[in-house]
Amino acid sequence: MKEVILITGSSRGIGAATALLAARQGYAVCINYVRDKEAADALCARIREEGFEAIAVQADAGEEADVERLFREVDARLGTITALVNNVGVLEQKCKLVDMSVQRVERVLRSNVISYFLCSQQAVRRMSTAMGGQGGRIVNVSSAAARLGGSAEYIDYAASKGAIDTLTIGLAKEVAPDGIRVNGVRPGLIYTEIHASGGEAGRVDRLAAGVPMQRGGQPEEVADAIMYLLGPAASYVTGVLLDVSGGR
Repeated sequence: MKEVILITGSSRGIGAATALLAARQGYAVCINYVRDKEAADALCARIREEGFEAIAVQADAGEEADVERLFREVDARLGTITALVNNVGVLEQKCKLVDMSVQRVERVLRSNVISYFLCSQQAVRRMSTAMGGQGGRIVNVSSAAARLGGSAEYIDYAASKGAIDTLTIGLAKEVAPDGIRVNGVRPGLIYTEIHASGGEAGRVDRLAAGVPMQRGGQPEEVADAIMYLLGPAASYVTGVLLDVSGGR
């Protein structure tokens, strides 16, 4: 069976590292982006230059119509999805809860939570053996912030990731009888551009001394964990939240 993977928010960071690794492991890859077409096209071109199959599709994963279009395009251009990585997410400027606007919280929840529900729904409809599918795997990218709370920086982001942990556990139980495994990874301090979105590009270096392993992580290390959970070595693993955080 042809392996087809969709990775949301995959033009950079953890998503991009996962897309490249998945392609090298034989997956036909859909790279999803919202605005950064140049980065998505460059990654797509790199994968193709290595001899693998990839497409780049613009879609806002937090909008139902866009998600429906995204999955239809994957169906038409690559085939039926067998693996989904819910990776899209946003982080806003650091501030305390008392200063957070309702609009900010709504933006974070739409991107970081609603997108995971919408994409998982479309994936399950295609994967579920109860609905005529062949089974499949979903990995949700959460965050160590779900455990740590994001105090005085971005409680909204941390809360959104806590919701993803709950989604992962609940959905895993719901669709296990239908041939679908659902797991999550919780990255810690990883060198990606998301920290600049919060107003501190050097945040990983500032906090690295507090990590038991004394360093920040690389996107490729998270990608390795994601691909493990998607692969046959994890065939009896579902509903698991795997911390990739250097012990933090």
